[in-house]
Amino acid sequence: MKRLVILGGGYGGIKLLYGLINQHLPEDLEIIVVDKNPYHSMKTEFYTIVAGTSADTDVRSAFPTNDHVKYVFAEVNAIDIENQQLTFKDKSDPVTYDYLVIGIGCEDNYHGIEGAEAFTESVQTFSKARHAGLAVGNLKAYGKVSIVGAGLSGIEVASEVRESRPDLNIRLLDRGASVLSAFDPKVQAYVADWFIRNDVDVLHHANVEYVEKDGVCNNGVCYVNDVTIWTAGVQPHHLVRELPFEKDEQEKIVVNNFYQVPTQPNVYVIGDCASSEFSPSGQLAGQQGEQLAEVLHDIFHNKEPKKPKEIRLRGTLGSLGKSDGFGSMFQKSLTGLLPRLAKSGVLWLHKRH
Repeated sequence: MKRLVILGGGYGGIKLLYGLINQHLPEDLEIIVVDKNPYHSMKTEFYTIVAGTSADTDVRSAFPTNDHVKYVFAEVNAIDIENQQLTFKDKSDPVTYDYLVIGIGCEDNYHGIEGAEAFTESVQTFSKARHAGLAVGNLKAYGKVSIVGAGLSGIEVASEVRESRPDLNIRLLDRGASVLSAFDPKVQAYVADWFIRNDVDVLHHANVEYVEKDGVCNNGVCYVNDVTIWTAGVQPHHLVRELPFEKDEQEKIVVNNFYQVPTQPNVYVIGDCASSEFSPSGQLAGQQGEQLAEVLHDIFHNKEPKKPKEIRLRGTLGSLGKSDGFGSMFQKSLTGLLPRLAKSGVLWLHKRH
């Protein structure tokens, strides 16, 4: 009996799983999916949980049932490469593997800033997004919210919270000279104008020196604050950073064309933990999962796997509340209702696989 363990049921893991079970699998193959949640969650939509504009059930879906698949819902303590097993924090029995796919995503990078981890909210996990949502939702009228980081996550959190709570004072701290510096000037200007029109205070050239329980100190000025939300960068999951494999400058594991670890060919890495020319995204992880499904299908049928095709991302879409948005699709910049509808459409398709 061969055992494939998929660590992480996110965008990469779920696409890999469906890619395998939708094809003929050998009778002697067992698939075990390990995730701390008993459902697939859509991380790119966690900003709606923070703002209280979506219910949990809107941004999660059930894992599929299949005779080849079993699930272990627990938090992993360590990836034991030497003994080919996963150990768990709740002291339950280890799960051994013949093949391992690592797709556990990323976590916040606090860049060594004092107080950032202790005194900020996060959108990186479902439980943390819920915690942030309670903090924002429980604020009294005219409470103060600061969002550190004006990338895609920070923009979506700020705009969704503004639409949800018009009474709040919202401040967005942007390290650069313009929000969304990776987009073209048309998109940058559109989003900047949206924040002006909707009374979100954007501070450019931010340099957060430390964070306190009730404030953020930036460029020598300390702003009194009720809730601080951190969206200022991510890094691979700490379990991955601890592994003895070659990594790039961002601590992502270097893999070959088949998503294998060269020195450990029965270990595969996809998503935010795998070194790539592209920035982390659910779209990237999903495409890698689909490609790895083809690779493993060949391996499980004793065939020489074909080299996956070059990844081609379709673009990026972002929301500004429920009826406005921005994006870049097929090298064309979009603003307004159209990209927001497209983003909703992508979510609808993903939930229905």
